[in-house]
Amino acid sequence: MSYIKAENVLPRELIETIQQYVDGKLIYIPCKEKQEWGSTTSAKAFFRERNERIYEAYKSGMGLQELAHSFSLSEKSIQRILRKQKLAVSEGVESV
Repeated sequence: MSYIKAENVLPRELIETIQQYVDGKLIYIPCKEKQEWGSTTSAKAFFRERNERIYEAYKSGMGLQELAHSFSLSEKSIQRILRKQKLAVSEGVESV
């Protein structure tokens, strides 16, 4: 994320008002409309596909340790992914 100088985009009066609260500090101003996670990258699709592969491998008989090693994840992460995948399948929804 790049920073923009306040002097270049905000009126002087607004800068002075903000300085009453945070003087010389970096602040984050969020977007008006929050975007859904992964909507601007392929990360969401990547993790969904990976989690589906993990679930299918588990159903085929692969154990937790082997899954953790194969996917370079902790056993706890594998357990969490399996739990979410099972829930998504039972509810008929897409999971990440």
